[in-house]
Formats: sequence, C-alpha cells, structure tokens
Amino acid sequence: MKIFNQIVYIHDYRGGIYMSFTEEIKNYALDLGYCGVGCISIDAVADYVEILKSRNETYDFLIRQPQGPMKGAIPKVFMPEAKSIIVLAWDYFQKDFPKTLTEKIERAYLSRSYHPLENSINGARVKLMEKFLVSKGCKVNTNINVPARWASAKAGVTTFGKNNFAYVNGVGSFIIIYTIVIDQKLDYDQPTMNCQCPQNCRACMAACPTAAIYEPFKLNPYKCLGFNAWMRQEKNNIPTVIPEGIREKMGTRVHGCDLCQEACPRNRKKLKSQFPKDQFLEKISRNFTLIDLLHITDDFYRKNVYPIMYNYIEDYKYFKRNAAVAIGNTGDSGMIPELAKILDNEDEDELVRIHVAWAIGHIGGKKAKQVLLNRLDEEQSIATKQEIISALNNCSV
Repeated sequence: MKIFNQIVYIHDYRGGIYMSFTEEIKNYALDLGYCGVGCISIDAVADYVEILKSRNETYDFLIRQPQGPMKGAIPKVFMPEAKSIIVLAWDYFQKDFPKTLTEKIERAYLSRSYHPLENSINGARVKLMEKFLVSKGCKVNTNINVPARWASAKAGVTTFGKNNFAYVNGVGSFIIIYTIVIDQKLDYDQPTMNCQCPQNCRACMAACPTAAIYEPFKLNPYKCLGFNAWMRQEKNNIPTVIPEGIREKMGTRVHGCDLCQEACPRNRKKLKSQFPKDQFLEKISRNFTLIDLLHITDDFYRKNVYPIMYNYIEDYKYFKRNAAVAIGNTGDSGMIPELAKILDNEDEDELVRIHVAWAIGHIGGKKAKQVLLNRLDEEQSIATKQEIISALNNCSV
C-alpha cells in the first residue's frame, strides 16, 4: 500500500495500482446493499449551522439539543482528528408493508432501519461497514449527529425534494441515510444540491393536511403529523398536549406520516411495484390494534410495539395518547366503552385522559355525550375537566 497526495491506493500482487481506498469503501458499501455512497470532507456541512439558525423559530428544539445537528455539522467538536464523512443511503422499500400497519405507522419505522437496533439485520449491516473501516486502520465514529440529508446532497448521493425529503435517483425518497466520520482523507464527491421534482408540482404540499409544507423545501415541524406524534414529550421541552386542530388531521396515525411521500410523482413507480411480503410485519399486523395500544401492556409492547416503534417514544403514555386520538378519528362508537374505561380511571395519566375525552367527543353521539356528562361532575383534574367541557361543546348528537 502506498500514499500519493494523502490518498491511499491498494496494490494488486503484481504491484500495479488498481483501486483507491475510497473506491474500496464504495465497493464494500454497495456490496452490503446500500443504494448510494459518497464521501465529503469534514468541513463540508458546516454551512448547515447558519441555515438552521435562520429557521430558529420552527427548529428551536433542534438548536437546543446538546448533540443535535447544530453541533453535528461540525464533527470535530466530537472527534478532533476527523477528516472525512462517508454517507450511505439504504433503500428500505424492498418488501411489502401491510396496509393495516401503514395506516398507523410510517414505513421508515416499519422497516426497522432507522437508528437500527444493534442485534438486527439492519444494525449488523452498519456494524459490518464500521468493522471494515476499522480493519483498514480508520478511527470511526457513527454516533455524531451529522445533518444527514444535507450531507448526502453534498456527497452527491441524493437530490432534494420539495417535501424536504432526500431522493436517490431511480429509488425515490423511501431511504435511510447513515453517516460515518473517519480520521482519514478520501477522494471527495461532487455535490448534487439540486431538486429534480417537476417544476410546477405541488403534490406534496396539497397532500399535507396541516399545510406543514408551507412552500417548497420549507416545513413547519410543529404542524407536521409525524412530529406531533413522536416529538411532543417532556424531554424535548415541547408541550405534550397535541393541539386540537392537529388531532383530527392525524387520522389513525400513531407514529409518523407518509402522506407527502405517497403523493410524490417521483415515488409513484416504487409505490406501484409488487414486493415480497415481510413475514415479520405480517405477523405483527395480525396482532396490532389501536385498542391494544390504548391499553398497552408490557407483553404487547415487547412483542408488537418495540420492534417497530422503538424510535423517539419510551413512555407508554405517549403511545396511549396517540392511540386515543387515532381511535377518536375512526368515528367508531363501538370504541367508546374502551375509551370510557380510561377516562374513568383517575390513576391513568392526565395527558392520556385529556386526549381520551377529546376522542369521545369527536366520535360523538348520545352514548359519547352521556359518558362525558357522567364523568364531568366527578372529575378532579382541572385540565381533564376543561377538555371534557370542550368535548361536550363539540359533541354532535
């Protein structure tokens, strides 16, 4: 092995140069199944800091995070010897996703490839890449929160979509991006900081029920259905009560939203393609109901929730909150007795009972009104009582 201008080249047994270290990395990544790979210098994403600051009002929660993309855009803060960032794109839409699950959970989470568990096949793929780099003498860090979509466009792996997602040519936006920081210099790729969406297309904006995508490439996360499902938690310093105007727009979704991706013409081919069934998801789909999520137990969580929704949410009350909203949006009066059990249980978390009261009122009907009236006089929680009154005012009979 020799070094020319700090770029590493590998020799074959006759001493002839045939592959740079960068090419070897890319070949290995593609062999592992990644649909795109590129390399950039460690300073290539530093300009993301100013972009994030310019959107402070809507992305303040990211700016506050001690190890968020604000600092991740300057990886040397965490790894002073860092020289390069390797960007990998994984196409997670390679199997069929049961409709009974996609109505509730975003495909990225169903794929189990977003922040994959270490003992999973997707986690093993990342570990294999890391092990390969270490075997070549690299110091590796996969835990730096590099702004992935920005980095992938800088590395020529993806282009931008008006819906704020990253796209791989020929694959679409149903991808997961991984970044690996190493201490060696590589051959760097040319950026593809452009958009290949049809010029006048506004399909993603039209599909967003809350107008969270308020103009091309601009998203207000506080209006995003996915954000409201999994980011409204105490640890993020974001109010945990989902705004009433957002609740009815969430439909039956309890973890994420794919509406803007489903509406995109660039994803049409993928969505119309036939894929083999994912037998693990098929099994979970037979045992996953909103009522079970509302009354979540340790056993149900372990078997049917954790494998596909280990991202973001840890406390059961958030799953129950989201399930209550989803049940309310079904309009199924047969669900009212199950909701009433939660509303009448004063030991249940106030956050859950607030959203249950809304769900009962949103379903409406005489049965719903009677449940709310029966509870009103006995309710001790001020916040829940206010929600009951609001639900009664909005309850159709």
